[in-house]
Amino acid sequence: MAQSYGQPPQQPALARCYRHQDQETGVRCTRCDRPICPSCMIPAAVGYQCPECVRGSAATRATRATRPRTLAGGTLAANPRLVTVALIALNVGMFFAVLSRGDAMVVDLGMLGHAFNPLTGEEVGVADGEWYRLLTSAFLHEQLWHIASNMLGLWFLGPPLEAALGRIRFLALYVLSALAGSTLCYVLADETTLTLGASGAIFGLFGATAVLARRMRYDMRPILVLLGLNMAITFTLPNISWQAHIGGLVAGVIIAFGLVHAPRRNRLLVQAGTCLLMTAVLVATLALRTSELVGG
Repeated sequence: MAQSYGQPPQQPALARCYRHQDQETGVRCTRCDRPICPSCMIPAAVGYQCPECVRGSAATRATRATRPRTLAGGTLAANPRLVTVALIALNVGMFFAVLSRGDAMVVDLGMLGHAFNPLTGEEVGVADGEWYRLLTSAFLHEQLWHIASNMLGLWFLGPPLEAALGRIRFLALYVLSALAGSTLCYVLADETTLTLGASGAIFGLFGATAVLARRMRYDMRPILVLLGLNMAITFTLPNISWQAHIGGLVAGVIIAFGLVHAPRRNRLLVQAGTCLLMTAVLVATLALRTSELVGG
């Protein structure tokens, strides 16, 4: 039986190397997908790359390696006040919210250990699972002088620390200092006492500034005098939570020491470990105090 056959299928033409048009190739750069000939193939982790992509990758790595860093290893930002301004804005926003809602917002979000709410007939406070009070209380203010003094301290202390530590490290310092202040209030103050304010975080910045000044070999007398005056006010004027001030100050000193004295080789590991260790200590302290209040 006779069979008829058509024309054999034509093979598709190979692409030509983008650098050597006289060279046909079936290989493409794994980064830019351009065809490359054997003389342009540079082995990569997967496949081959072209010379231009390899040079670009090397330039990127060099740029990252030489990128300016802060004293603590953070990224050097063009605006060293960004986090500070954001924190001030948050505090001021909460202040106006308190003015509009009145005492109800303070009662709902202020630092309270364990108390009975006659309006709802329920136990309220950190011991009853309202852990958010440890942080929300640090953004609450009722009196104008209170928020003015705290925000003034944040405005003067924040930017130098933010510039030296970097934004993420500075924010961690602020938040952990605030939590440490609230934690010491929870442990040492009367559990039915309602406290509020950013003083714990501000005293953490005081402690961090002293550590930074010593690290940079600056004259420490100005910061020590300012800290001494604030400590005197803490223990002489009424209705001031000295527990929040001391807790924030101690936490600020410890965290800042770990941030600015971490060895370059394992800097990130030491810094993260310092913050995690402080967090673990706070959590353990809170758990012990809660067991005392709930069990009692």
